[in-house]
Amino acid sequence: MQEFQRAVEADDQEAIQALLADDVVFRSPAVHTPYRGKAATSVILAAVGQVFEDFRYTAAVEQDGLSVLVFEAHVGEFELEGADFIRVGDDGKIVDLRVMIRPLKGLNAVVEGMAKAIPGAMAQLGVSPEQMKASS
Repeated sequence: MQEFQRAVEADDQEAIQALLADDVVFRSPAVHTPYRGKAATSVILAAVGQVFEDFRYTAAVEQDGLSVLVFEAHVGEFELEGADFIRVGDDGKIVDLRVMIRPLKGLNAVVEGMAKAIPGAMAQLGVSPEQMKASS
């Protein structure tokens, strides 16, 4: 998933959106129920670009249709480690994106930062609150 890696590292929101399937499912490390759809996932990824500092992927593994991109970043005083678990459909678009982050204090800082960044990302991308609702 080198295209996704390059797009995220460059904070290229257009390129990121082009890689997402319309029915992509995003599974957050902070919310139990997944977000469904390109609109909600695009907002979350745009907000991440505003919240994370010094973001960089450090490793990548691909096997049996699953790509895992390991990353490091900072949010405020906290150093984060995490991984993006990515599955693509037959058309090469991302259909499932799961994110894991540690440590817990760092994840809490991400949640706080995302709460502040998401409204601006929604406005920028023209996404309604209804499109952002997590669903089971």
